[in-house]
Amino acid sequence: MTDKDREQFEQLAIDAGIPTSESSLNVHLKKITDESNLIINNDSDVSPFWRFVQAAISKPVLWLVNFMIDHVLAQAFVKTATGPFLVWHAWAVGLEKKSAVYAKGNLQFSRTDTSVALTIEAGTVIHSTLINGKTYSVETTEEVLLSPGEKVVLVPVKALETGEGYNLGAGYYVRLAVPLAGVTVTNLEDWLTIPGADIESDDELRLRTRNQYTAINQWHTDASYTAIIAGFSGLNTENIFFEHNAPRGPGTANAYVMLDIGNPSEEFIASIQYEITDKGNHGHGDDLMVKAMPETDYSIECSLWFVANTSEAEKKGLIKSVGNFIRAAFRENIDYSPTLVYPWSLFGFSQLSREIQEQFPQISNIYFNHAQITSTMDLPRLGNLTVAEAES
Repeated sequence: MTDKDREQFEQLAIDAGIPTSESSLNVHLKKITDESNLIINNDSDVSPFWRFVQAAISKPVLWLVNFMIDHVLAQAFVKTATGPFLVWHAWAVGLEKKSAVYAKGNLQFSRTDTSVALTIEAGTVIHSTLINGKTYSVETTEEVLLSPGEKVVLVPVKALETGEGYNLGAGYYVRLAVPLAGVTVTNLEDWLTIPGADIESDDELRLRTRNQYTAINQWHTDASYTAIIAGFSGLNTENIFFEHNAPRGPGTANAYVMLDIGNPSEEFIASIQYEITDKGNHGHGDDLMVKAMPETDYSIECSLWFVANTSEAEKKGLIKSVGNFIRAAFRENIDYSPTLVYPWSLFGFSQLSREIQEQFPQISNIYFNHAQITSTMDLPRLGNLTVAEAES
């Protein structure tokens, strides 16, 4: 609840004649005593009588008034409700809070020696590179055999823990916990089959609940399709975009979806399409195609200047960390919190520079080879990223 929301609730109580402060309550109590012809010789604020009134009446009344404002009124509206109260509002319109989900997908295993068979055991653990002091790990979920002559294979994996932090962009999962001679591993761009997700936040559930009020009707509107699509793990109402200009003729539209981090796989997109088309969750005559948000790759070059007396080891660590920070802005990890790229928006590198310097005070200046990126129905992505110390 914002300060403005609380002010409105408090004003609602004041308009109803309910005192909301100690001074206004004492004024009200004195008025009652006067109207009751109660004679009090010592009616100063420090008199024993008013001290008793304050202790026995004023404070308990104010506790109840503040409880009403901060909890009863606040939890009565979707905009300000939190926790279990918001869950109850969602339940009233047929929604449930989404649970945490394990990320699932396929990693690519490659080997140099193809002369013999090789078995990738179930339970093989693969770590990500270090990101802001954290490593993410997944494990293979079934045994996979590479026959002689077979060099590359996709192996199904599952995150060791729930959370969207495991939906890392391409090239992060590259370290085998137990190395296999001549074997390398990586996650490709569309490796996710089921995006990982945290327990749905209050803000995300609030947006879905608000959308539901416009989705519950006899017409299949954007809100109806948004409600269906946002029900999938890893998706929220802010990451769904519609194209309405009849791309395949009258009655047709496209819904473009994206994840907060990582890329949705064709399998994941197909599961959403199946829910809408094959299960009949579409209007008569509707032709809605669900697609991954189109992406545009950018080659980003970043030069860094460091404050005096920064050691070479510190510079090396900062270059790596800045790279991960930039990747977070382009939705490849969530271990930093920069301004994110979005479709239909302007992404400014001056803002990104300020955020980097706030995060890493040892960096005195930054140069990017782009001033800004203007996107339409496309999501800016990193085609290539170079971060290096600036040449003096």
